[in-house]
Amino acid sequence: MSDETLMNAFAALAQPTRLAVFRLLIREGPDGLPAGEIARRLNVPQNTLSAHLAVLARGRLVRSRRKGRHVIYAADLDGVRRLILFLTRDCCHGRPEKCEALVDSLLPACGKAGKKPEQE
Repeated sequence: MSDETLMNAFAALAQPTRLAVFRLLIREGPDGLPAGEIARRLNVPQNTLSAHLAVLARGRLVRSRRKGRHVIYAADLDGVRRLILFLTRDCCHGRPEKCEALVDSLLPACGKAGKKPEQE
């Protein structure tokens, strides 16, 4: 992931509406949602939402696909993975056993071993 893309990702998440869109799409998973449904759920005007989605796409945090007349947006899980790898690449100076608590805290959020994710 280029430095420019990383900066775009961080900037995209630093705005409340875009963060809400990203979190909604992460919860929805790879199936995503139509743009109109995102706007409805978050009570955001569609033209404003389009601008926010474009910023998230530049940061490689969301991707879109056409389905009939609708544009479906979903979290770009590859982009999210690259961002997480960037943030944790140098964790514990290459001693993975020291990063075990960090890794374990990430996995329950994805449903590992039936654990429920911690609420923030």
